[in-house]
Amino acid sequence: MLADPFVKVVMKMSYCGTLMRLEPNHSQHTAMPASVLIVEDEPEIRELLEFTLSRAGYEVIPAATAESAVSILQNGQGVPDLAILDWMLPGQSGVELARRLRRDPDTQHLPTLMLTARGEEADKLKSFESGVDDYVTKPFSPRELVARVKALLRRTGIPEDSILVMQGIRLDLNSHRITIDGDAVHIGPTEFRLLELLMRHPDRAFDRSTLLDRVWGRSVYVEERTVDVHVLRLRKILARHKLDHLIQTVRGIGYRFAAGT
Repeated sequence: MLADPFVKVVMKMSYCGTLMRLEPNHSQHTAMPASVLIVEDEPEIRELLEFTLSRAGYEVIPAATAESAVSILQNGQGVPDLAILDWMLPGQSGVELARRLRRDPDTQHLPTLMLTARGEEADKLKSFESGVDDYVTKPFSPRELVARVKALLRRTGIPEDSILVMQGIRLDLNSHRITIDGDAVHIGPTEFRLLELLMRHPDRAFDRSTLLDRVWGRSVYVEERTVDVHVLRLRKILARHKLDHLIQTVRGIGYRFAAGT
């Protein structure tokens, strides 16, 4: 929420000469693009953010309040790859929402970027202390925002293009093909999605409930032991290339892709 109307005018003026010159990033148009949750109550700014990030190739999930954002996270759409939070939201603030996300096991690793007109050092410190990963002040450059989003996703293991390569495994997200050391690998669609998710977040431990939400979707009822069955199938496929050790069991939690082994 912007308290000063003049700031809104300046922002609109700064966007006018910039947005239409943004070129779409075709490398982002993958079979499974990175998703960005935008929590912004000002309709004009939210639309600008949607336009900017959609043009850059991201899947955009808009929300006007912290409460609606939490509802989205809990009701069928799963956890996005990144969240952009406005500080001055009606009801629960962006800072409070960031703390809430960090307390929730499903979203505690979600990369977050605070977008606000509050640029004082004390505000930035408070924001970072709440668990936010980056901070951008309004008015802002759309190009800089996209660059910040890309950098944040890189740091958290989200790919910028349609190819994922790790430990000799190459996933082509456009053709849904996998090769290991150049050899084609036959794999089922569920195992493909499972491996893609784990490789997108190397060394991050996922519990079974989160894997169900991200791979099968919250609208589908599947027992948690189904995850174990598909992990076993994936390991058998990787074992043919002596890479089954990359899918590690995290005792008491679930599974992770061990990028460093």
